[in-house]
Amino acid sequence: NLTVDAVALRGDCKYKQKEIMAISVDRVYQKVLAIANKEQRGYITPQEFNLFADQAQMAIFEQYFYDLEQRQRGPGNSFDYADIVSNIEEKISMFEIHDAGIGASASGEISLSNLGNTWWRLGSVKVLHTNPTFVGFANTNKYREAEQVQQKEINKYLDSYLTNRFGGPYYTRSINAVGVPMIRIFPGDVADVLVSYVRKPHQPNWTYVIIDGETASFNPGAADWRDFELDDSEENELVIKILQLAGVTIKDFNLAQAAAQEEIKNVQQEKQ
Repeated sequence: NLTVDAVALRGDCKYKQKEIMAISVDRVYQKVLAIANKEQRGYITPQEFNLFADQAQMAIFEQYFYDLEQRQRGPGNSFDYADIVSNIEEKISMFEIHDAGIGASASGEISLSNLGNTWWRLGSVKVLHTNPTFVGFANTNKYREAEQVQQKEINKYLDSYLTNRFGGPYYTRSINAVGVPMIRIFPGDVADVLVSYVRKPHQPNWTYVIIDGETASFNPGAADWRDFELDDSEENELVIKILQLAGVTIKDFNLAQAAAQEEIKNVQQEKQ
């Protein structure tokens, strides 16, 4: 079950499609049920599982960025360290989208909602101006990577640009009055903008049919069936995190505690 982000691309704008080796949502559910039902600990419904599955996948996905930041702060001379960083970067790379077009604006203000609801972290921003020579750029058909500047500092950068015609383009990030994330390009008069970003994993979904009026049976033929999108190595971690959430829901705190202890053990093994 391979998935590719459905971002519309224009002209020569391209991104690398990365195949994602999916983790079977059915296999994870069966593991969760087998452990939760042991000693009559309780039943986790498909609806509950799908909710927990999405939460667990996002928790693991967000942890990638925290772990990467922590590792990069440490000493960089160890081969083991380099391997760990490379492994994390490889896991994140499956969700990277490159040079996706998000439109243009004479004012330079563009909504990131044009990327859809799957974008997660913004990477590079490349700008093509309508009249580059007017804003001080000699090459008329070249995308230039914009530098992010804090809103409170943009005037300082613009004063330097207008005085010396040096540097730029720049962009700032903000949230508009209705909560939509925006970027604004300086100078304005923008013909096109390309962004690279990391999208979030699509929500997994264990689809099913009811047999004999009561038994839920896996239905991989359903149009909305979706496996997990994380690296294969995360399967056990998914099971553990889902069990933690399930243990709280069915009020079996022994189950939640056991899952938490197993997670701690896995983290300790990874750090060795």
